[in-house]
Formats: sequence, C-alpha cells, structure tokens
Amino acid sequence: MQKFDAIRPFYDAEVNTAIKGLVNHPMMKAIMSFTFPDVDDEVWKNQLIKTHSIRDFQCNFIYQSVQKVLENSSEGLTTSGFERLEKHTPYLFISNHRDIILDTSLLNVCLFEHGLVMTASAIGDNLVKKDFLLNLSKLNRNFLVQRGLPPRELLQSSKLMSEYIGQLILRENRSVWIAQREGRTKDGNDATHPGVLKMLGMGTDEENLMDYFKKLKIVPVSISYEYDPTDALKMPQLMAEAKAEKYVKEKNEDFITLLSGIIGQKKRIHIHVGAILDKELDTIALENDNTNKQVQAVAQAIDDSILESYKLWPTNYIAYDILYKTDKFKEQYTENEKSLFERRLEMKIDCSNGVMMEGFLNMYANPVVNKLKYNNAI
Repeated sequence: MQKFDAIRPFYDAEVNTAIKGLVNHPMMKAIMSFTFPDVDDEVWKNQLIKTHSIRDFQCNFIYQSVQKVLENSSEGLTTSGFERLEKHTPYLFISNHRDIILDTSLLNVCLFEHGLVMTASAIGDNLVKKDFLLNLSKLNRNFLVQRGLPPRELLQSSKLMSEYIGQLILRENRSVWIAQREGRTKDGNDATHPGVLKMLGMGTDEENLMDYFKKLKIVPVSISYEYDPTDALKMPQLMAEAKAEKYVKEKNEDFITLLSGIIGQKKRIHIHVGAILDKELDTIALENDNTNKQVQAVAQAIDDSILESYKLWPTNYIAYDILYKTDKFKEQYTENEKSLFERRLEMKIDCSNGVMMEGFLNMYANPVVNKLKYNNAI
C-alpha cells in the first residue's frame, strides 16, 4: 500500500473502473436525471463509461450538476478577486465553511471558468460512510480527513494529511481547498482554527514555518449565501451549546444536511478570493519569535481577509436590526425583503423561544458584527 492510499482520491488510471462500478447505482441515476432531465439514461451512461480522468468527470458531469443546482435553488453566483490568480499555478485555498458540498464545488466552478488549476478538496470521512458517496467523492478529487481518532492516531493522521497537501501543491501542481476550521460555521462567526495551520506545518522539516507557508501560496476565500438552506438544521446544536450540553448528532444527520444544502433555496451567492499571503508572512516572522505566536498571527491574517471581504446581503442587515432592535441598516433592505425574512423566521423556528430566536438571528447578524470591526468595510 502506498503512503497516501488511505486518504487520496482516485488516480486517473482508476477512474474508469470506479465509474463502471457506479453507473447503475440508483444514486447516480438520481444525480444524472437531475443534471440532464431531458436526456435518456443510455446517453449519459454511454458518456460516463467513456470517462477516463477526474478532470473529464468534473467538467462534463459535476460542473453541469452544479450549474443545475444554481439554476434551481439560487439567484446566481457572483465572484471577485479571481483576476489576482495566475494560470497553471497551484494555491492553498483556506475558506470559511457554510455548506458541506457547495463551498468547494462552487469554488471549483469559478476556477474552471477562469482557466485556473482546480482543487483537491478535504472532506470529513464521517460524510462519506456510504460506499457510493466515498467513491463519488474520490472521483471528484476529494481527500479524506479522518475524524474521531484517539490522540496518537489523530497526530499520525494529521501528519499524513499535511504531507499529502504539501505533495499536491509543491510536486503535483495541484491546488488544495481546506476549511478554516473543522466543521461548518453554525453561528455566523467565521474564525480560523490555529490547529488547522499547525496541521499544515507538520508537512515540512523546514526550520522557518513562514517560509514554508509562503511556498504553499495561501489564499483566503470568503463565501456568502443570502439564505443558508441549512439554517434551521443548525438550531439543535446551537440550542445544546446555549444550555452547555453535549450535542449528539442524529443518525443520517450529515446526509440530510448535505442534501438540504444542495436543494434548499440560497438566493444570491458570492465568492471572493483574497490576496495571497506573502508580505504578511514576512512581517509575522519578524515580529514573532515563537511558532505558536506566528500561527496565531497567520490565523488572524486569514480572518482579516475573510471577514473584511465577506459579502453582506439584505438578510444579514435585517437580522442585525431585528436582533439589536435598531434601524441602523434600514437603507440596506426593502420592506418586502424584511417581511420575507420574518416569514422565514416564523416558518423555520419557534419564535416564542428567545434562545432559539437569538441563535437564528445571530447566524445572519454576526457577519455584520464582524465586518463592523474593520474601518470602512461596510
């Protein structure tokens, strides 16, 4: 067994065999019927079994599926910052995380449309327990983040993943996407977990960690959805945390969330890619002599980029004004937009429950609170 076999996606030489094993699966039929509603099954099946590379699978099938998701459950995707990136150059995209599948799928749609290197993307192994989902993820160039391991194995797993990320970027000329923290942001507070950066640092023997980070070409990414299709599904965990209780997921909860994110209404979506962290890393190396402080400073630099460039929608301003009982941002939305948001509140949660109401509103209002910390950001 090769070093990275436990976590890597398929090699191109393995793609066709994998596809032939999935082509008659009912889940594949569901995806393809959704993507190509006017096409006979035999047509897409014939196309699929002629596919011999991940790129062909992504461009001919997954790209089309994501376009259909946008068409059916959004009012369009806008972008900014992609003109900063160079063709044929791999980057490490560190992104805020709102949706299990779409965050990385939408970024890859944008990279493809701009003629840039698409990513290998991290996905928790808890999300792909079913064989079909595991194989589909490996066809879509996902690599596995192993979850729920005891401390010793977790350390070994983190080192393996960090070495794999280094291998992809520095030797295979492949961009990588990872979330800024484990799991999606539930409360609207996007923050980079230093543990993610420490994991990345395990992939090198270089003495100067900032020099290694410069080689990885870290690009912060902010993605924002006008409506979070999984907002109500996040409430049980937020309620448990408000009561200082341990939250235990329901069986199939991850799968339901994954599906809801894809088919639920999102309205408008925006992705911004920030500037590559470069001079900032030189400054951090000069100003901080120990690694822990350097890592904290890099996390802050990523946060600054993500929070400052986060696209705010009317829903964010409405939630802020309702939560803080103000009309500070009333110029940013219409009465109709406000009544639609209030209607969503009534449909999704029990508005007589103050803790639930506050949790739901915070989810949308916190990006405004965070952006207010930056001069002229709003």
